[in-house]
Amino acid sequence: MNGEFIIDYFKQITKNFNYILIIQITPLLLVSSILIKEMNIALFHKQMAYYGASAFVFLIAAYIPWRYLLWLFAPFAYVMNILLLIGVEVAGKTILGAKRWLSLPGGLTLQPSEFMKLSILIFLAFLISKRPPSEKGYGLINFILLSLIILVPSILILKEPDLGTTLLLLLASFGVLFIVGIDWKILTAIAVIMAIFAPIGYKYGLKPYQKKRIEDFLGKPSYQVRQALIAIGSGGIEGKSKEEATQTQLKFLPVSTTDFIFAYLGERFGFKGMVIVVALYIMLIIHLLIISKIYGDDYQIVVLASGLSILFFVYMGVNIYMVIGLAPVVGAPLPMFSHGGTSFIIFAFLFGILENLISFKGYKDYNSDTKIEMIKNSS
Repeated sequence: MNGEFIIDYFKQITKNFNYILIIQITPLLLVSSILIKEMNIALFHKQMAYYGASAFVFLIAAYIPWRYLLWLFAPFAYVMNILLLIGVEVAGKTILGAKRWLSLPGGLTLQPSEFMKLSILIFLAFLISKRPPSEKGYGLINFILLSLIILVPSILILKEPDLGTTLLLLLASFGVLFIVGIDWKILTAIAVIMAIFAPIGYKYGLKPYQKKRIEDFLGKPSYQVRQALIAIGSGGIEGKSKEEATQTQLKFLPVSTTDFIFAYLGERFGFKGMVIVVALYIMLIIHLLIISKIYGDDYQIVVLASGLSILFFVYMGVNIYMVIGLAPVVGAPLPMFSHGGTSFIIFAFLFGILENLISFKGYKDYNSDTKIEMIKNSS
């Protein structure tokens, strides 16, 4: 591999970057940083560090030759994440009654369930690209095999217990299979089975605190939701200045920088601000779906683009509905908006992989069986 080849490789990536994705994400980061800075300057400094780390991870991921390495990295990441989830079951750290973390040196903790979103999407991209569906979609055997890949980590996460992350992971993963293609008979059977067993799962499968969240949702809103609705209502159409946003500034609104940051957005920038942020998410989701459609013959791009669109849609939808009292309260942050480091880094990594795959779509595939070639397809 000579110097000229390396220069051409980097030029190819930079030339064919999908810069629109970066442009669409930037306003979300800016608005989020403004809100967090107003609420807690210390968290704002941490957020800037997370942005820097995420940018570094994005660039690293964008310049790694994934078509050459995915066959190795995808199963390795998946198996390692499964082992980490088993480690949580055996020797995890319990916080507020949930055992979801592994203790690291220096007092740090690691939550493997967060990384499962990354590893399962990459693994599905690898498997589906190696064995794509027929015109009718995946049949029963292939669907069962792919379902097992999804269900094994989901069961481990559910045992922590973490119902919210489990449901979000299931929705995103099976959503990808739905977009890729499944035989309609299988989809019909799944719908019937879910309708039959949903009441049984509620009665015998949920823990008391999980049932209480659903009961609170159906009945009187919880304290967090009531305070969030007050904050949103007080913001009106135009919003309030920082000094007048008393619901947040006086700490009436819990977890205002993470799960309920959308409520502070409403108090601070009003209905107009909320509509603009939701519109930014919708445009990003539509753009990702368009990418999956344009590159429909490349299942690695299809899985990652559609997977990211579903993750954004599900997390955004659940978070906003939760904040306004239309869904039970679960641990679902607003993606690339709520304060936090792990989520930003995971999304940055996934976007970096997607950018790399898009950049080299017009070139001969470079995989484990061939050398990396920078020769354009004759087609």
